[in-house]
Amino acid sequence: MSAMGDPALERHFKGHRDTVTSVDFSCNMKQIASGSLDSCVMIWNMKPQMRAYRFVGHKDAVMSVQFSPSGHLVASASRDKTVRLWVPSVKGESTVFRAHTGSVRSVSFSSDGQSLVTASDDKTIKVWAVHRQKFLFSLSQHINWVRSAKFSPDGRLIVSASDDKTVKIWDKNSRECIHSFYEHGGFVNYADFHPSGTCIAAASNDNTVKVWDIRSNKLLQQYQVHSAAVNSLSFHPSGNFLITASNDSTLKILDLVEGRLLYTLHGHQGAATCAVFSRKGDFFASGGADEQVMAWRTNFASVDYGEVLRSQTLLAGENGTSSRSAHTSSQTQSRLQPSGTTTVKSSSDRLTSRGTSGLRLGPARGSSDLLMPDDQEEEVEEEQWHEPPLAPSAAAREEAIPPALASTLENIVVQLDVLTQTVAILEQRLTLTEDKLKECIDNQQKIALQQQQLQQQQEQQAGQ
Repeated sequence: MSAMGDPALERHFKGHRDTVTSVDFSCNMKQIASGSLDSCVMIWNMKPQMRAYRFVGHKDAVMSVQFSPSGHLVASASRDKTVRLWVPSVKGESTVFRAHTGSVRSVSFSSDGQSLVTASDDKTIKVWAVHRQKFLFSLSQHINWVRSAKFSPDGRLIVSASDDKTVKIWDKNSRECIHSFYEHGGFVNYADFHPSGTCIAAASNDNTVKVWDIRSNKLLQQYQVHSAAVNSLSFHPSGNFLITASNDSTLKILDLVEGRLLYTLHGHQGAATCAVFSRKGDFFASGGADEQVMAWRTNFASVDYGEVLRSQTLLAGENGTSSRSAHTSSQTQSRLQPSGTTTVKSSSDRLTSRGTSGLRLGPARGSSDLLMPDDQEEEVEEEQWHEPPLAPSAAAREEAIPPALASTLENIVVQLDVLTQTVAILEQRLTLTEDKLKECIDNQQKIALQQQQLQQQQEQQAGQ
């Protein structure tokens, strides 16, 4: 643990005109997507020289956004009862489908990118096939609004969180609810799976975060560290840490292995509404009622994230369940054991000197706000901002690429991205064309049949 550093605010993005409701990183860390009550989806580029894009299309607040695992699509869920699938480029093209009869609170991809799960105020959870936006099935045992729904890492289970104060686990194949957790004393705002798939965590209006083992259905840990409703949470990909966002305006980072509060981060003015770790865990992003999206460098895990994930995979193969790597470089393995519940309260005797008593971080030095002109009404509005690039690591400086080669490679990568997005759009259009063609052929066959019947009737009448 001694090799750990403190989380640091890298930069903040301004451009939304209302509370930010949801944030997500692309798989290559080049972009952050955000949704807001201002009905817009924003795509922020992590490279300072690159513009941000504003996608306009939803008729009401955007409640949830997520990148597909490949990064080629962004899904957004809205109070206008629709889901949109966007291509995250300057064109910002999207397809839209009516998903529910109430506000859509949550949208999430399966790890293979083939399925979407949505949750709604109509009290249902729905599963969709991504490429044809085809409805597959509905799950409906909640008796109040469903705030969140997520697939397990292997795609076999779904966890949902609801205003009926329950968290439910569903089997995707049998389409049945296999367990309900009733321990929360308030609306449950968010739930997600641990990277191992063996545990879940939920965030609630009762100010607590609870962690359950879904094999034994036992409550493992309970964190009473916030002084207001907890809106969102995200597991670090190593499985060792959990980040939470609360109406008390703070983000908290919890050490799951030691069962304690590590950091309290004060960045947002007003409620912190959402927080998510990047796919590798070296960054996290947050959004708030202050209309800002913040990107933070994690710093606190000294082990190599790739090694942690590889060791998890190996252990999963050997033991049937994945265990988490501890923080030390020797990667001593620890597990959350269901041998009793650990309750962590936000009292001074539980806090260590490492920033947990309140790490106050202001705006990043050199950051500049993105001011949005009020009179712009294009479908995609571009934002220009200037900020110093991230300082390269020592390893990166040692392996410096000649500028000409770096520029050429960058151009090739950009061109490949454009080609990939073009192919995705063409695939969508081809699917639509095929469907339209089938419809035309069916209609022609019907018309031919009707003409044939009419001709037969006329011949019969003439014969009489």
